Amino acid sequence: MTTKSSNLISRVSVALTAIPALLYISYNGGILFFLLVSAISLLSMKEFYDLAALKGASPQRTAGYAAALLVNLAFFHEQLQSFIVPLFVERGAGISLLTKLQMLITVLFLFLVLTLLIELFRNKGSLFLNAGYTILGVMYVGLFLGALIGIRELFGNEFPLWLLRKHIDGATGISDSSSHAITYTWGGLTIISIFASIWICDTAAYFGGLAMGKHKLFERVSPNKTWEGALWGFAGAILTMMAAQKLFIAYLEFHQAIIIGLIIGIFGQLGDLVESLFKRDAGVKDSSNIIPGHGGVFDRFDSLIFVSPILYLYIDFVVLS
Repeated sequence: MTTKSSNLISRVSVALTAIPALLYISYNGGILFFLLVSAISLLSMKEFYDLAALKGASPQRTAGYAAALLVNLAFFHEQLQSFIVPLFVERGAGISLLTKLQMLITVLFLFLVLTLLIELFRNKGSLFLNAGYTILGVMYVGLFLGALIGIRELFGNEFPLWLLRKHIDGATGISDSSSHAITYTWGGLTIISIFASIWICDTAAYFGGLAMGKHKLFERVSPNKTWEGALWGFAGAILTMMAAQKLFIAYLEFHQAIIIGLIIGIFGQLGDLVESLFKRDAGVKDSSNIIPGHGGVFDRFDSLIFVSPILYLYIDFVVLS
């Protein structure tokens, strides 16, 4: 068996195991989804900091991991408010957490201050390199993936009632728990659709480029990518979101599904190029070999990392506004 065939078998085997679990957790949301995204964040940051070390930096790993986890918790705010606070105080005691935005800003401000203070006493090479890579890891990986948790949690208590009434006949008469269940299911289907759109974009770009690729897309960063492949991926992302809207995402307008597909088709592929540039700068092919046949966690979720904050802003400020 050739190395190429063995690599393909490894890729397929991992996909057959991981994808159903990923879809199940995405659909159900809650603490499992938070833990999944947090694990992806921490593993991706570990690989990012490993790349930084190859450039001579000594990032503050513990501070970075802690900040990323707290950023993810900030996007999990609604669940914290509903389930964590009552564990420590009686309901109706008038005690609440900070708002989501207050938590996020507080975590980031304290993290920036702490990073500089630690570097003041650390004496491990360049402040610019160490603090710069530490902060970039939290902002690029932790904050961006935290936005994915934010997207999932927009559906439920934060979902606008008028939009539910618009798409569900008789919604004015349903209970709060029923409306929460309906919209939270929509959130799970939205996350699954985003995953599917990214995967089909990558697959279409690969096979489209293999069959028709002639013009290099960005040879300095990724020599094998072509404009033809990118256009196939772009089309695949849009068509996937269009199909998802027609099949099971009831709250989404058709033009909004196209815009989400556009965002994934453009920025998902740009995210792939950005991660490729990090690896090329560090002089490595993969961010790690933790996933057989797939490279590192950072490699597998580079597109998702890049599109998540843009999708969060669009869905929150436009679709659900």
